[in-house]
Amino acid sequence: MARPGSDATREAVALAYSQTDAAPRVVAKGKGLIAEQIIARAKEHGIYVHESPELVALLTQVDIDERIPPQLYMAVAELLAWLYRLEHGSPATQIGLSAQPPP
Repeated sequence: MARPGSDATREAVALAYSQTDAAPRVVAKGKGLIAEQIIARAKEHGIYVHESPELVALLTQVDIDERIPPQLYMAVAELLAWLYRLEHGSPATQIGLSAQPPP
């Protein structure tokens, strides 16, 4: 997910999920250059990057390799379901999220 603004303040979070997982996991997160690299890698691999400053702010509080907390299940599930429909049935297993704070 991404927000307009300078690249120095951009934040990104990458999630991974498989049907055998109890919940999606945070597999990468960062600000500035690291965020740009997360976004670039996601795009290189055909992973959709969604802009959601609010969700990114919450997900950056989750440690890498940790599952998302139950409070975020609904928001992430809705996003994954939308992506699944968007991709016409291909598995919704990875998503990149990025954000930038408002000016």
